[in-house]
Amino acid sequence: MWLPIAGLVAGIILGFLVSVEIPLGVVKYTAIAILAAIDTILGGLRAQLEERFDLSIFITGFFANTVLAALLTAIGDLLGVDIYLGAVIAFSIRIFGNVGFIRRDLLERYWRGARRREAAGQITR
Repeated sequence: MWLPIAGLVAGIILGFLVSVEIPLGVVKYTAIAILAAIDTILGGLRAQLEERFDLSIFITGFFANTVLAALLTAIGDLLGVDIYLGAVIAFSIRIFGNVGFIRRDLLERYWRGARRREAAGQITR
């Protein structure tokens, strides 16, 4: 569990230290890729909390979501329509849903543990 956290911290530090300018033509694609990555990571964390995580589903889901969103963005660029907003909305809904689930699950685990510790403390008195 410490390795993903170390990678996240290293990535954040590197992001602050290195200045990268993204060309205007690929900004939409970069934004979609970032949303796909966040959605995949949070979906994987949720699956881990539900004890149903599968690495192959995690990896293929990331690439499938990213490719589909990039295709929508490219088609939208060709048509002159912001179709990528559909992917942004879909990813955003999934991200907020996963964050809500993760928050509830972690709080339930914390409160169950606190109640158990409290009950154990009362019994031993």
